[in-house]
Amino acid sequence: MAGVVAALVAAFVAAGLYGGLIGLVERQIWYGAVGVGLLVGLAAGRVGGRSPVLPVVAALFTLGGVYGGQLLGEAVVGAKQLPVSAWELLTDHLGLVREAWSADAGLLTAVFFVIAAAAAFSATKKGATRG
Repeated sequence: MAGVVAALVAAFVAAGLYGGLIGLVERQIWYGAVGVGLLVGLAAGRVGGRSPVLPVVAALFTLGGVYGGQLLGEAVVGAKQLPVSAWELLTDHLGLVREAWSADAGLLTAVFFVIAAAAAFSATKKGATRG
């Protein structure tokens, strides 16, 4: 259970970092998505040990973290162009942020998700064996 909680906390932290990075450079970055997966996977493996479900949980939480980071990034970019804050965009205009994300998403976005989830799966196992 502790590994699941660690993975969830890491997913939220990593999503914030990834979203901030996207907002800063105003585009998606593959190594940011991989970083989300590595952070979530390592947290799950180090704290949770060798539980066989942790790699799958870490991969799923990574998908949520990458998606959340990309939404946050869209909100930060949008806040630069609109007279509202990123927080307001996320809380009051989430539908608009999701529409912007959908318009920007493509095959490369899907590749980012797959690579990040694979990184989380692998990092969970490696993190558990080195503990």
